[in-house]
Amino acid sequence: MQFLTGFPGFLGSALVERLLERGDEQITCLVQPAYREEARRRRRSLTEAAGVEAGRVRLVEGDITDPDLGLDDPASLRAATRTVYHLAAVYDLGVEHRLAERVNVDGTEHVLAFAERAGVDRLHYVSTCYVSGRHDGAFTHADLDVGQSFNNHYEATKFAAEVAVQERMAAGLPATIYRPAIAVGDSQIGATQKYDGPYYLLALLRRQPRIAVAPAPAKPTTMNVVPRDFVVDAVAALSARADTVGEVYQLCNPHPPTVVGILRAFGRATGQTVVPLRGTAGCSTALLDRLPGVAERYGLEPAAMPYLTHPTTYTDTNTRSALSGTGIACPLFESYADRLVAYASEHPGIDDSAMV
Repeated sequence: MQFLTGFPGFLGSALVERLLERGDEQITCLVQPAYREEARRRRRSLTEAAGVEAGRVRLVEGDITDPDLGLDDPASLRAATRTVYHLAAVYDLGVEHRLAERVNVDGTEHVLAFAERAGVDRLHYVSTCYVSGRHDGAFTHADLDVGQSFNNHYEATKFAAEVAVQERMAAGLPATIYRPAIAVGDSQIGATQKYDGPYYLLALLRRQPRIAVAPAPAKPTTMNVVPRDFVVDAVAALSARADTVGEVYQLCNPHPPTVVGILRAFGRATGQTVVPLRGTAGCSTALLDRLPGVAERYGLEPAAMPYLTHPTTYTDTNTRSALSGTGIACPLFESYADRLVAYASEHPGIDDSAMV
């Protein structure tokens, strides 16, 4: 049996879809009570689309912040579990420290304990490229603690969680770590469950007339953006192989767009002329803090502004080597930016709320 956390979240839902396509093993999803009905709707949609019985996806209520994952009968679930996919986390740049610690760090420790006591064949852990913090320079799959500072509690706690996973790996736990960059909507249809990251720039543009201005760094700075389908296709493919045990894979864009490139791609899709205000990105956070109401009016998130001047670049040499011949590769942002914009225009009710 495969046991998965993070359902019915953004990446978790898409990964369940891939796992249903891959084989006939039962998938048990740990679901918080608050998301019970959404999980049932998502299960129905996925199993009907795959043409399988609803029972292929079993929903169990629980919570990773509980030492026993909030399960009624953890022992029987451990006995049946051979593979664990741990995706649950607080994906929120502005998260307060205690909540981030409880979910991202304590929650991961609890899942690790579950996996160890179950004697699983594999643990698959979804981390983030941004365990790098604000490391100045290239950050490789072999890097972790490089003395970096962090932008926020999200990054710091995901770093601490990955440290815990790597310690277990070194002690013999058969695990694989996946580090996605900034995940946006599907590259084919633009679908997403949350508007954050570069979507804040899109929101800023859409609140302006045909000629729009936006903050931009003084020098060319990249923002590593990857579409959801690339991330889940890569995880599904790599997790099916025995030779990926013990590896760390950065699921990033080897040709990331610059911040100005993202603005211009969005501008083409919205029919606007975008004027990047170069050199203003660094002071934008302070400006938003000092002018109450401006962030909300223009659809911005102060916690996201430091990423306009992010000093870190990411490498994916081993990822591309492992995926060679599969047809799975990260597309250029410019090739699907218009689909992200179209989806956002057609689904204005989605916001940046994190699933906790």
